[in-house]
Order: sequence, then C-alpha cells, then structure tokens
Amino acid sequence: MPLGATWIPEEQAFNFAVYAQNAESVTLLIYSADDWAKPILKFPFDYLRNKSGRIWHCRIPLNQVPDARYYAYSVSGQNAAGFTGFDPDKILVDPYAKCVFFPPGFDRKLAMGPGSNAGKAPLGVLTGYRIFFDWTGDVPPRPESDAIIYELHVKGFTKNPNSGVHPSRAGTYSGAIEKIPYLQELGITVVELMPIFQRDPQEGDYWGYMPLNFFAPYGQYAATRYVAEQHIEFKEMIKAFHKAGIAVVLDVVYNHTCEGDRRGPTYSLKGFDSAGYYMLSTDPADPFVNYSGTGNTLNFGQAHVRKMVMDSLRYWKDEMHIDGFRFDLASVFSRNADGSLNWGDAPIFNEIAADPELGRMALVAEPWDTGAYQLGCGFPGTTWLQWNARFRDDMRRFLKGDPGMLPDLMRRIYGSDDLFPDNRADAYHAFQSVNYIDSHDGFTLYDLVAYNQKNNWKNGHNNQDGMDQNFSWNCGHEGDVGAPAEVLALRRKQVKNFCCLLLLSNGVPMLRAGDEFLNTQFGNNNPYNQDNEIGWLDWGQLPANQDIFRFFKKMIAFRKSHPSLCRSRFWRKDVSWYGTGSAVDLSSDSHTLAFCLHGASQADDDIYVMINAYWDELQFQIQEGTPQDWLRVVDTSLPSPEDFSEPGLPLRCSTYNLAPRSIVVLVRSLIDQNR
Repeated sequence: MPLGATWIPEEQAFNFAVYAQNAESVTLLIYSADDWAKPILKFPFDYLRNKSGRIWHCRIPLNQVPDARYYAYSVSGQNAAGFTGFDPDKILVDPYAKCVFFPPGFDRKLAMGPGSNAGKAPLGVLTGYRIFFDWTGDVPPRPESDAIIYELHVKGFTKNPNSGVHPSRAGTYSGAIEKIPYLQELGITVVELMPIFQRDPQEGDYWGYMPLNFFAPYGQYAATRYVAEQHIEFKEMIKAFHKAGIAVVLDVVYNHTCEGDRRGPTYSLKGFDSAGYYMLSTDPADPFVNYSGTGNTLNFGQAHVRKMVMDSLRYWKDEMHIDGFRFDLASVFSRNADGSLNWGDAPIFNEIAADPELGRMALVAEPWDTGAYQLGCGFPGTTWLQWNARFRDDMRRFLKGDPGMLPDLMRRIYGSDDLFPDNRADAYHAFQSVNYIDSHDGFTLYDLVAYNQKNNWKNGHNNQDGMDQNFSWNCGHEGDVGAPAEVLALRRKQVKNFCCLLLLSNGVPMLRAGDEFLNTQFGNNNPYNQDNEIGWLDWGQLPANQDIFRFFKKMIAFRKSHPSLCRSRFWRKDVSWYGTGSAVDLSSDSHTLAFCLHGASQADDDIYVMINAYWDELQFQIQEGTPQDWLRVVDTSLPSPEDFSEPGLPLRCSTYNLAPRSIVVLVRSLIDQNR
C-alpha cells in the first residue's frame, strides 16, 4: 500500500502496487524518457515474494533505474471460454497512474486487436519525486444554499479565437484562469468542470465522458507540453478560482471506462482483470453489461472497485483541492454485482458518508443510468444534491405553453418537495435540488427557444443521436436564417423568463456556460464529438447580447442579495400563492401564477412575482399591501435596461397589466413594513 507508483523519499525508491485478482503473472515494465518500446527494466513479480492477497507489489530503488521516466505492466491469465481479457501482448496503464503519457506513435487501433502495441501504448509517468506545489494561502470557499453553479467545458470555454485568451493558452487550464474576472462579474460562486480525467485523445470524445484513468488530469488541456507539469497548471487554476471566491466541482465519470465492449481497446482494467472490474453477462458474444450506454459498466458490488473510486475522490480532494463532485450516471453506484438495484443500502454511499472528509464535500448526483431513474428520495445518497431533470422539463413545458402545468410549476418553484420531502422521516433540504433549464446534454438555452427539432447531422449518426423530447419551442420560426424581428424579440424575452424562473426558485440554480449571452450550437443537442466552433463558446455573442448578459448578472445579484430566495429550508408558511386574482387557477388551460414570498423570517424584503405564460396580455391584481409598498424591479417584456430597474420603480395602482409571455418581480422593503 498504497496502490499505484509511490515515491519513498527515505529509501529513494518507488513502490509499485496493482490489484489483479485473477492474474496468473504480472510483469512491471519501466521505460526511459527516450524509448517507449523497449523497457530498461522488466520485473516479473514472484507471487511468493511480490503478492499479498490480490495485490501484486514490489519496490525498485532509483539507483537501479536512474533513467526511469515511464512505467506499465504486462499481465497474463486464463480467459473464460469465448471471452478475451488477459493478453500479455498488451501494454497496460496502471489504474492508479497520476499522469498518463501518450508517445508520438500512439495508436488506438493496436489496442483493439491481437498483437503487441509496445511503443504505441499509453504509459504511466513516474512523477512523485519531481512535482511540488505550494498551496500556501489556499482557502476553499464553501457555498451551500446560496451557490450559483456554472457548468463549463475547460477547452470549449476559451478555445474559440474570439475568447480574448492568448492563443498559447486558449482551451487550457491557464486559459480558464484568464476568464475568472468575467465569472466574478457575472456572480458565479461554483464552477462545475465537465470531465477532466485522462481519456483516449484518439477516440473523438470531446466532452470527456469516456475516461481512461480516474487519477490523472487530462494532459491535452494543459498549455505546457512538459509531461507531468499539467498537475502544476491544474493546481494553479484551482488556487486561482479559490482566491476569487469560486469553488470547483468536478464532473466525474466512475460508472464506466473508455475500454468499451468486447470490441473496445485494452488499455488498463480489461487487461488487469475484466471479471474483477466490470459487470459481466453470461453471453460470451456480448460479455459486458452496459448500464452506461457506452459499452461497459464498473462493478460496484466489488470492494476493490469501490476502493479505487474512494481513493480517487480522496486524491482529487487532498492533492488537487477540489471542493466537490458531480457523479455522472450515479445510479450505477446503486447496482449490486449482478446488476440489480440496491435501493436501500448500496455500500459506496455508506463508505463516502463515513469518510470524515468526503462526507462533508459537495456531492451532486445525476440520479439515473440507462436502466434506472432514482430522482429524489429514491436515490440512496440521502444527503447528496441531485440534478433535477423534472425542474428542467416542467419549466420548459410551462413556458412553451403546454396545458396542465400549473401544479408542477408551483412544486418546482417551491423546491420540489414532492421529490425531496421535508417530512419528519426524510427531512430533505430544498438546496438538494440542483435546478437547471439546460446543461451540456441537450440544447443550449438559446437553441431551446430557436429550434423545435435537433440538428445533429454533423455528429455522424444520421441525426439519430441526442434527445428527441426536448420540450423546446422555436417561437414561430425554425433556426436563425430568415427569422423575423418579432420572433427574435420573443426569443430574448423567453430567455429572460427562463432566467427568472431559475433564479427565483428554491433550490440551487445551475447555468450552462454561454447561456448568459445566447451562445448557440446551431440546433445540435448532442455535440459530444464536436471539438470545433459548434462545441466552443462563441464569445463574439457577448458584445452582441450585452442586454441579456446584463439581465443574467442583475438577476444573479438579486438572488444573492435576498437570502429568502436561497434559504436551505423550504418556504413553508412564508409563501402565499395567487393567480391573476386572489386564487390560483389550477385548471388545465391556465398559464398564470403569482406568489408572494415573505422575507421577515430571513430579515429580508418581501418579493412578489407575477408570471404570465399566456399569449395575450392579462391584468393581475396585486393581493398584498398597497401600491406604494411595492417597487417594480423586473419586467421581462421591457427592453434593456428597463427590464431590470434598480433600485426599482414605484407602482401607481394595485393592478398590473402583464404583457404576453412575461414575468414581473416586485419588492417590498422590510424597513417600510416596520414603519
């Protein structure tokens, strides 16, 4: 222990340890910096000397291999009938490698067929005795119910030439640092980085959801080209975010790897022990169970798989100072060794909760996989936050004008207590609902109001990939070409309406990078392989849409200045619900709602919100106080800067005519109430 390659300073030696339960022989391969095909040392493990339980291990003094720079393994064993796994010809990356090197001749195809891939296979890097980083002064922020999450792709965030980032740093960890002042101006408190685990650079996986390794940061996102120094650049990024008061959450993929199904490459876990790491079926022709939709599924019924994930989480927390994790397809964590769902007591949730450090971190679940949907109290991580896809869908359906959405709208605004009940038995908090209108997976916010149909032809799957049920509405014209001025104006208003509903609802709001300036993917709702202008943010849209950026910035500041909106508990008796009059119209053809959130319990102002998703102007009767009590802060039907007025404009009467498809927000000062 520990697993991986560990530098022992007092012995000037490396300790190597790898888990391979069913292997019959394991050979350590050590390479110099100049030759990636012929190892300078081959060390065959003797199970009588170099094996403890299921772990193969040895210790190699540096003076025996002074030129050591890279390492890998060769493993052999008996494969089940009709099943390929062990292959001594394949060069295997240590699952615990902290840095992965791809030689210039790296060839993915050689890892997919029979024969050796020596010299063209990824290798682990021996880094432990070379890297030092000074974390002095690093203070991690700890936003909770007041968090504003911003989901971004490290490369796509700054890769576009119009990002304003120097070309040498565009699309890198360093490039993200340059955009921190922008995030501060917008009001972001948490960045959620799309996956940065090392992956196969030849797979065409732009999004990053096909990990090769769970410990190494993606080297291709580093501005530096020196092997292993991406750790330094990554840490500099984290420290810079923290200095700016912004926490960092990693989107982590532990449910599968890039090794795919039986046709996929053998890079690491497959070659060490497929049966020990992956869920397997009884069909030799299709041996890998696929709850991830990508070819394989890790087996969380195995203790060593759970340990690998726990060790990875601790590494990113302790060594990289990450503040939290968003778990992709987290329902896989709930699956037993046979693939069945453990609804009540899945072991890894208990192990994470029992860890004195991990249990206190921000843990966010995508609470489903391809065969399970556990949103809300069905998810075993009872204290975790969860991506609330019901919020996404219900808000989209309401604003596009679907009938019968009023009851669902009220539940989502209130904090989704139907999914996260705050009764005595469950006692969920409202902030456990991560509310979002859109994410990387689907239309951008602008495309949501500009397209009825997905346009994924460039992905190469005959437009068959991506979600078909988007609940989008193009506002009367498909796409931008030839769109009339009135359609473009309605789209801007709908974007502001979405922004209001997101930031006025109880729960933690999450924005997708670029939505605040109408970034488009031209109707592509699944650009997972589009490492180009489709997948990159178009910063040229920012100056063109300063009015939308201003509205987002003002709404974020409004939310942060009103603790009543982002309290950790549900609103309960502090909220009163109305319609255009005194009663909420819950009929199927109703498209209007008003509510007053009383802020006295939070030492805050009262907030009165009126929502008209109908296609005609409607008059609302304000149900509380006198007109002189209220200031109008928001009216999404008005042009900028009148759409958000500071400190607000006084009302003249107790009625307000809401334009079609618009939202109005009023504020009543707590000081005025106490006079």
